[in-house]
Amino acid sequence: MADFPTNEDEARSKGILWTFGSFIVIVLLVLIILAEWWSREPDLFNVQEEAIERLQVTHTDDMPVGYVYSNTLAHIAEILLYKPGGYITNDVAPPGVLLDNITNWEHGALIMLRDATTALRNHFARDQSQSAEDADLAKAEPYFYYERNSWALPSTESEYMKGIEALHNYMSRLQDPNAKRPAQFYSRADNLWQYIEIVIKRLGGLSTRLSASTDQFAGAAHGAPTDPVNLNKPTLGQTPWLEIDDIFYEARGASWALLHILKAVKHDFADILLDKRAMNTVDIMIHALENALTPTLSPMVLNGDGFGLFANYSLAMANYIARANAAALDLRDIMNRG
Repeated sequence: MADFPTNEDEARSKGILWTFGSFIVIVLLVLIILAEWWSREPDLFNVQEEAIERLQVTHTDDMPVGYVYSNTLAHIAEILLYKPGGYITNDVAPPGVLLDNITNWEHGALIMLRDATTALRNHFARDQSQSAEDADLAKAEPYFYYERNSWALPSTESEYMKGIEALHNYMSRLQDPNAKRPAQFYSRADNLWQYIEIVIKRLGGLSTRLSASTDQFAGAAHGAPTDPVNLNKPTLGQTPWLEIDDIFYEARGASWALLHILKAVKHDFADILLDKRAMNTVDIMIHALENALTPTLSPMVLNGDGFGLFANYSLAMANYIARANAAALDLRDIMNRG
């Protein structure tokens, strides 16, 4: 005779299914909570207070020129590695592997960190083009250029940590005039001009890519297609719908990092900025980037028309970055004057 399932067997099967289903629901809830937490953009920090805390002094007047700038770069890298969820770009498991917004934010911040570190190595820490480069900065810069999505052998985090350590070694020698190899930082107009030249290109590229979120702006990016002078010049295509939020968050990350770098520049280049009456120009850049970091009210990046019912987040961001770029152009010209 065939054995028929009893009520006890049915109850046991339902219990197993209920337990398994509950476990899946709990795991999904945990992943959703972690995803929300890890996706949050880091808060702003005070560049001077961070430098004072690290050097353990009472005022920024007690620290050498260039210390705030160098410490700001190191702290930006530390935040990339130690923010909630750590460095997420190279994650290979959920929820990190699913979080494209914060990974693009990290990419934008990393690009600005790389540019600023290169400027420190090639310009700010060198007296002239024929002078020898700083040994610690020669180590630090390549580490930050290591591929950003390596998760093992070696991992991206381990390489960036070496870069942070090299920056700290430079800072230690910068504060110690009796060191065997004293570090130098030259806050000159020509040095700042060379760095701002790079910033202008970065901001200009971000502004153009953000403006391409609508077809009207995409066609106008390189001139009107009907202009006979520009017939052979390729126009910038409209940003695909699935990439709009990627570019937006990359711009947010770049704005966050550059905002702190400019505040450090404002401190360490104060004498030359005041002498050339350029302090207000730097303040305009800082204010524009602060506006670019205004919290978003929508859970997703909106892509409405310029005068449509819904806002276009990319165009709003492009406006703030374009304003910062215009101020950067003015700053470059001021620094280039004799």
